[in-house]
Amino acid sequence: MDKLQCMKVLVKVADTGSFADAARQMHMSSPAVTRAVAFLEEVTGARLFLRSTRSVKLTAQGHHYVEDCRRVLSDIDEAEASAGGSYATPSGVLTVTAPVLFGQYYVMPIVTEFLALHPAVTGRVLLFDRIVNLVEEGIDVAVRIGHLPDSSYNATRVGTVRRVVCGAPSYFERHGVPQTPADLASHTIIASTGSSAPLDWRFGPEAKLSPTLHPRLFCNTVDASISAALSGWGLARPLSYQVARPVADGRLRIILEEFEEEPLPIYVVHPEGRHVSAKTRAFVDFAVERLRAGPTIR
Repeated sequence: MDKLQCMKVLVKVADTGSFADAARQMHMSSPAVTRAVAFLEEVTGARLFLRSTRSVKLTAQGHHYVEDCRRVLSDIDEAEASAGGSYATPSGVLTVTAPVLFGQYYVMPIVTEFLALHPAVTGRVLLFDRIVNLVEEGIDVAVRIGHLPDSSYNATRVGTVRRVVCGAPSYFERHGVPQTPADLASHTIIASTGSSAPLDWRFGPEAKLSPTLHPRLFCNTVDASISAALSGWGLARPLSYQVARPVADGRLRIILEEFEEEPLPIYVVHPEGRHVSAKTRAFVDFAVERLRAGPTIR
Protein backbone atom coordinates (compact mmCIF):
# COMPACT_ATOMS: atom_id res chain seq x y z
CA MET A 1 0.00 0.00 0.00
CA ASP A 2 1.04 3.66 -0.45
CA LYS A 3 2.52 4.47 2.95
CA LEU A 4 2.15 8.24 2.56
CA GLN A 5 -1.53 7.88 1.69
CA CYS A 6 -1.97 5.62 4.69
CA MET A 7 -0.36 8.31 6.87
CA LYS A 8 -2.86 10.85 5.53
CA VAL A 9 -5.68 8.47 6.38
CA LEU A 10 -4.29 7.89 9.87
CA VAL A 11 -4.06 11.63 10.58
CA LYS A 12 -7.60 12.17 9.33
CA VAL A 13 -8.96 9.41 11.58
CA ALA A 14 -7.09 10.94 14.53
CA ASP A 15 -8.48 14.41 13.75
CA THR A 16 -12.08 13.27 13.27
CA GLY A 17 -12.10 10.54 15.91
CA SER A 18 -14.05 8.37 13.50
CA PHE A 19 -13.22 5.89 10.74
CA ALA A 20 -16.54 6.66 9.03
CA ASP A 21 -16.04 10.44 9.12
CA ALA A 22 -12.48 10.08 7.83
CA ALA A 23 -13.73 7.89 4.96
CA ARG A 24 -16.44 10.41 4.07
CA GLN A 25 -14.09 13.42 4.12
CA MET A 26 -11.43 11.61 2.07
CA HIS A 27 -13.97 10.15 -0.39
CA MET A 28 -12.94 6.61 0.49
CA SER A 29 -14.82 3.54 1.59
CA SER A 30 -14.81 2.65 5.28
CA PRO A 31 -13.09 -0.72 4.60
CA ALA A 32 -10.32 1.11 2.70
CA VAL A 33 -9.72 3.40 5.71
CA THR A 34 -9.66 0.41 8.04
CA ARG A 35 -7.13 -1.38 5.79
CA ALA A 36 -4.87 1.70 5.69
CA VAL A 37 -4.74 1.94 9.48
CA ALA A 38 -4.26 -1.83 9.81
CA PHE A 39 -1.35 -1.62 7.34
CA LEU A 40 0.42 1.02 9.47
CA GLU A 41 -0.22 -0.99 12.64
CA GLU A 42 1.40 -3.97 10.94
CA VAL A 43 4.35 -1.89 9.73
CA THR A 44 4.97 -0.26 13.12
CA GLY A 45 4.11 -3.30 15.20
CA ALA A 46 2.06 -1.08 17.49
CA ARG A 47 -1.63 -0.70 18.19
CA LEU A 48 -2.47 2.86 17.13
CA PHE A 49 -6.15 3.14 18.11
CA LEU A 50 -8.41 1.88 20.86
CA ARG A 51 -11.71 1.11 19.17
CA SER A 52 -15.17 0.72 20.68
CA THR A 53 -18.68 0.90 19.30
CA ARG A 54 -18.89 4.55 20.38
CA SER A 55 -15.40 6.02 20.03
CA VAL A 56 -11.97 5.78 18.49
CA LYS A 57 -9.05 6.97 20.63
CA LEU A 58 -5.32 7.06 20.00
CA THR A 59 -3.07 4.90 22.12
CA ALA A 60 0.08 6.47 23.57
CA GLN A 61 2.10 4.94 20.72
CA GLY A 62 -0.54 6.10 18.25
CA HIS A 63 -0.35 9.69 19.50
CA HIS A 64 3.41 9.87 18.97
CA TYR A 65 3.18 8.19 15.57
CA VAL A 66 0.42 10.54 14.38
CA GLU A 67 2.55 13.57 15.30
CA ASP A 68 5.47 12.03 13.41
CA CYS A 69 3.19 11.54 10.40
CA ARG A 70 2.09 15.18 10.59
CA ARG A 71 5.71 16.32 10.42
CA VAL A 72 6.49 14.01 7.50
CA LEU A 73 3.45 15.16 5.53
CA SER A 74 4.14 18.81 6.32
CA ASP A 75 7.76 18.46 5.18
CA ILE A 76 6.62 16.90 1.92
CA ASP A 77 4.06 19.67 1.33
CA GLU A 78 6.70 22.33 1.93
CA ALA A 79 9.24 20.59 -0.31
CA GLU A 80 6.70 20.39 -3.11
CA ALA A 81 5.72 24.03 -2.62
CA SER A 82 9.36 25.08 -2.71
CA ALA A 83 10.07 23.08 -5.88
CA GLY A 84 6.98 24.51 -7.51
CA GLY A 85 7.99 28.09 -6.82
CA SER A 86 5.10 28.76 -4.42
CA TYR A 87 7.19 28.81 -1.25
CA ALA A 88 6.57 32.53 -0.92
CA THR A 89 2.80 32.02 -0.61
CA PRO A 90 1.48 31.12 2.88
CA SER A 91 -0.32 27.78 2.69
CA GLY A 92 -0.82 24.54 4.59
CA VAL A 93 -1.48 23.83 8.26
CA LEU A 94 -0.09 26.38 10.73
CA THR A 95 0.27 25.03 14.28
CA VAL A 96 0.62 27.61 17.07
CA THR A 97 0.98 27.08 20.82
CA ALA A 98 0.70 29.51 23.74
CA PRO A 99 -0.15 29.59 27.47
CA VAL A 100 -3.87 28.99 28.03
CA LEU A 101 -5.12 32.42 29.13
CA PHE A 102 -2.65 34.36 27.00
CA GLY A 103 -3.70 32.24 24.06
CA GLN A 104 -7.38 32.89 24.68
CA TYR A 105 -6.98 36.64 25.20
CA TYR A 106 -4.34 37.51 22.60
CA VAL A 107 -3.23 34.67 20.32
CA MET A 108 -6.63 33.41 19.14
CA PRO A 109 -7.69 36.83 17.74
CA ILE A 110 -4.34 37.08 15.93
CA VAL A 111 -4.68 33.58 14.45
CA THR A 112 -8.24 34.12 13.22
CA GLU A 113 -7.30 37.49 11.69
CA PHE A 114 -4.30 35.87 9.99
CA LEU A 115 -6.43 33.04 8.59
CA ALA A 116 -8.90 35.56 7.19
CA LEU A 117 -6.02 37.20 5.30
CA HIS A 118 -4.59 33.88 4.02
CA PRO A 119 -7.33 31.51 2.79
CA ALA A 120 -4.81 28.79 1.86
CA VAL A 121 -3.72 28.42 5.50
CA THR A 122 -5.49 26.19 8.03
CA GLY A 123 -4.93 26.96 11.71
CA ARG A 124 -4.29 24.59 14.60
CA VAL A 125 -3.99 26.17 18.08
CA LEU A 126 -2.68 24.25 21.10
CA LEU A 127 -2.99 26.03 24.47
CA PHE A 128 -0.92 24.60 27.33
CA ASP A 129 0.43 25.97 30.60
CA ARG A 130 3.61 23.96 30.09
CA ILE A 131 6.59 24.09 27.77
CA VAL A 132 6.22 21.81 24.77
CA ASN A 133 8.93 20.65 22.39
CA LEU A 134 8.22 22.43 19.12
CA VAL A 135 9.96 19.91 16.89
CA GLU A 136 8.59 16.78 18.59
CA GLU A 137 5.04 18.18 18.69
CA GLY A 138 5.15 19.46 15.10
CA ILE A 139 4.57 23.10 16.15
CA ASP A 140 5.42 25.99 13.83
CA VAL A 141 5.22 28.94 16.24
CA ALA A 142 5.07 29.32 20.02
CA VAL A 143 4.36 32.30 22.25
CA ARG A 144 6.28 31.93 25.50
CA ILE A 145 6.38 33.95 28.69
CA GLY A 146 9.56 33.93 30.76
CA HIS A 147 13.29 33.71 30.23
CA LEU A 148 14.24 31.23 27.51
CA PRO A 149 16.96 28.61 27.91
CA ASP A 150 19.65 28.52 25.25
CA SER A 151 18.29 26.74 22.20
CA SER A 152 18.41 26.64 18.43
CA TYR A 153 15.02 28.37 18.24
CA ASN A 154 14.59 31.82 16.75
CA ALA A 155 12.99 34.12 19.36
CA THR A 156 11.62 37.64 18.92
CA ARG A 157 10.81 39.63 22.04
CA VAL A 158 7.43 41.37 21.86
CA GLY A 159 6.94 42.78 25.35
CA THR A 160 6.81 41.98 29.05
CA VAL A 161 4.31 41.15 31.78
CA ARG A 162 4.54 41.39 35.57
CA ARG A 163 3.62 39.17 38.47
CA VAL A 164 1.24 41.25 40.56
CA VAL A 165 -0.47 40.94 43.92
CA CYS A 166 -4.12 41.90 43.72
CA GLY A 167 -7.37 41.80 45.60
CA ALA A 168 -10.92 43.12 45.43
CA PRO A 169 -11.78 46.52 46.94
CA SER A 170 -14.18 44.74 49.33
CA TYR A 171 -11.28 42.68 50.71
CA PHE A 172 -9.17 45.78 51.41
CA GLU A 173 -12.12 47.50 53.08
CA ARG A 174 -12.37 44.63 55.56
CA HIS A 175 -8.70 43.78 56.06
CA GLY A 176 -6.68 46.84 55.08
CA VAL A 177 -4.00 47.18 52.40
CA PRO A 178 -0.58 45.51 52.92
CA GLN A 179 2.21 48.09 52.74
CA THR A 180 5.17 45.70 52.42
CA PRO A 181 5.59 42.06 51.34
CA ALA A 182 6.08 41.10 55.01
CA ASP A 183 2.55 42.34 55.75
CA LEU A 184 1.16 39.55 53.55
CA ALA A 185 1.82 37.05 56.34
CA SER A 186 -1.29 38.31 58.15
CA HIS A 187 -3.54 38.24 55.09
CA THR A 188 -5.62 35.55 53.36
CA ILE A 189 -3.53 34.17 50.52
CA ILE A 190 -4.78 32.36 47.43
CA ALA A 191 -2.03 30.25 45.81
CA SER A 192 -2.06 28.95 42.27
CA THR A 193 -0.43 25.56 41.73
CA GLY A 194 -0.47 25.82 37.92
CA SER A 195 2.76 24.85 36.16
CA SER A 196 3.62 28.47 35.32
CA ALA A 197 2.94 29.93 38.76
CA PRO A 198 5.62 29.69 41.50
CA LEU A 199 4.31 28.76 44.95
CA ASP A 200 6.73 31.11 46.70
CA TRP A 201 6.00 34.82 46.25
CA ARG A 202 9.27 36.64 45.64
CA PHE A 203 9.76 40.37 45.48
CA GLY A 204 12.42 42.92 44.60
CA PRO A 205 14.62 43.45 41.52
CA GLU A 206 16.64 40.31 42.25
CA ALA A 207 13.68 38.34 43.67
CA LYS A 208 15.42 38.02 47.04
CA LEU A 209 12.50 39.05 49.23
CA SER A 210 10.40 36.00 50.04
CA PRO A 211 7.96 36.45 52.95
CA THR A 212 6.74 33.37 54.78
CA LEU A 213 3.17 32.80 53.66
CA HIS A 214 0.54 30.25 54.65
CA PRO A 215 -2.04 30.09 51.83
CA ARG A 216 -5.59 29.28 52.88
CA LEU A 217 -6.61 28.20 49.37
CA PHE A 218 -4.71 26.34 46.64
CA CYS A 219 -6.07 26.43 43.07
CA ASN A 220 -4.72 24.37 40.19
CA THR A 221 -5.70 27.00 37.62
CA VAL A 222 -5.03 30.73 37.52
CA ASP A 223 -8.65 31.32 36.51
CA ALA A 224 -9.85 29.81 39.79
CA SER A 225 -7.47 31.91 41.92
CA ILE A 226 -8.56 35.08 40.13
CA SER A 227 -12.21 34.14 40.64
CA ALA A 228 -11.62 33.77 44.39
CA ALA A 229 -9.86 37.14 44.49
CA LEU A 230 -12.73 38.77 42.59
CA SER A 231 -15.16 37.48 45.21
CA GLY A 232 -13.23 39.40 47.88
CA TRP A 233 -12.06 36.24 49.63
CA GLY A 234 -8.30 36.85 49.54
CA LEU A 235 -5.21 38.01 47.66
CA ALA A 236 -3.89 36.34 44.50
CA ARG A 237 -0.69 36.73 42.46
CA PRO A 238 -1.39 36.27 38.75
CA LEU A 239 0.39 37.81 35.76
CA SER A 240 -0.62 41.36 34.92
CA TYR A 241 -2.30 40.50 31.61
CA GLN A 242 -4.47 37.89 33.32
CA VAL A 243 -6.19 40.55 35.43
CA ALA A 244 -5.92 43.53 33.06
CA ARG A 245 -9.68 43.65 32.50
CA PRO A 246 -10.88 43.44 36.13
CA VAL A 247 -8.17 45.93 37.17
CA ALA A 248 -9.25 48.35 34.45
CA ASP A 249 -12.90 48.24 35.51
CA GLY A 250 -12.11 48.48 39.23
CA ARG A 251 -13.07 44.97 40.32
CA LEU A 252 -9.48 44.23 41.35
CA ARG A 253 -6.71 46.48 42.68
CA ILE A 254 -2.98 45.83 42.28
CA ILE A 255 -0.85 46.48 45.39
CA LEU A 256 2.86 46.40 46.34
CA GLU A 257 3.87 47.53 42.86
CA GLU A 258 7.09 49.12 44.14
CA PHE A 259 8.23 45.69 45.40
CA GLU A 260 7.60 43.69 42.23
CA GLU A 261 10.14 41.40 40.58
CA GLU A 262 11.63 42.29 37.22
CA PRO A 263 9.02 41.89 34.42
CA LEU A 264 8.92 38.63 32.50
CA PRO A 265 9.69 38.79 28.76
CA ILE A 266 7.27 37.55 26.10
CA TYR A 267 8.69 35.90 22.98
CA VAL A 268 7.40 34.66 19.65
CA VAL A 269 9.45 31.53 18.97
CA HIS A 270 9.88 29.24 15.98
CA PRO A 271 12.37 26.50 15.04
CA GLU A 272 15.21 27.54 12.80
CA GLY A 273 16.22 25.58 9.75
CA ARG A 274 17.35 25.83 6.18
CA HIS A 275 13.82 26.55 5.05
CA VAL A 276 11.28 28.49 7.08
CA SER A 277 7.92 28.13 5.40
CA ALA A 278 6.02 31.12 4.08
CA LYS A 279 3.16 30.48 6.51
CA THR A 280 5.57 30.60 9.47
CA ARG A 281 7.45 33.67 8.28
CA ALA A 282 4.22 35.51 7.56
CA PHE A 283 2.58 34.57 10.85
CA VAL A 284 5.63 35.46 12.95
CA ASP A 285 5.81 38.92 11.38
CA PHE A 286 2.06 39.37 11.80
CA ALA A 287 1.99 38.18 15.42
CA VAL A 288 5.01 40.27 16.45
CA GLU A 289 3.38 43.42 15.08
CA ARG A 290 0.04 42.71 16.77
CA LEU A 291 1.50 41.68 20.14
CA ARG A 292 3.81 44.68 20.33
CA ALA A 293 0.78 46.90 19.86
CA GLY A 294 -1.04 45.27 22.79
CA PRO A 295 -1.85 47.85 25.50
CA THR A 296 -1.35 45.39 28.40
CA ILE A 297 1.95 43.96 27.12
CA ARG A 298 4.76 46.30 28.10
